[in-house]
Amino acid sequence: MAIVGLLLISRKVSATKIIAQFEGLRLRAYQDTGNIWTIGYGTTINPETGLPIKKGDVITKEKALSWLRINTAALETQIKKLVKVPINANQLTALTSLAYNIGIGAFTRSTLLRMLNSASDKNLVAAQFIRWNKVKGKEVLGLTNRRKLEAELFLS
Repeated sequence: MAIVGLLLISRKVSATKIIAQFEGLRLRAYQDTGNIWTIGYGTTINPETGLPIKKGDVITKEKALSWLRINTAALETQIKKLVKVPINANQLTALTSLAYNIGIGAFTRSTLLRMLNSASDKNLVAAQFIRWNKVKGKEVLGLTNRRKLEAELFLS
């Protein structure tokens, strides 16, 4: 909870900041916990070429941040189209962080989005975040921490 408290002090948290914090920065391509080639701040597809990240890829810190901003802005636009009810800036940030991590396809098919769009109680919607804390059926502590932060941010 200490992380959550620190991030929420300003009440305006950017999705880019949350994503960067949880994804971390890697300038050389690596395989993530799901064995997907990843680089920068969790980038799996080069936003300039549309090609998947592959073994041997290397980028600069500046390029990683640029790609994160491009990907985050694109996700926010997609989420605004998918969400059919009014949401505040913190809710958009929480949803963007989640979608960045699980992918827009999974987000689109999620119970969380369905509940949100059916105007379910926001506490019930927030409880859906934690369902996305596993890789190949096993809980990942980093994802649990991220989902808790996203849920708290969604409720703020």
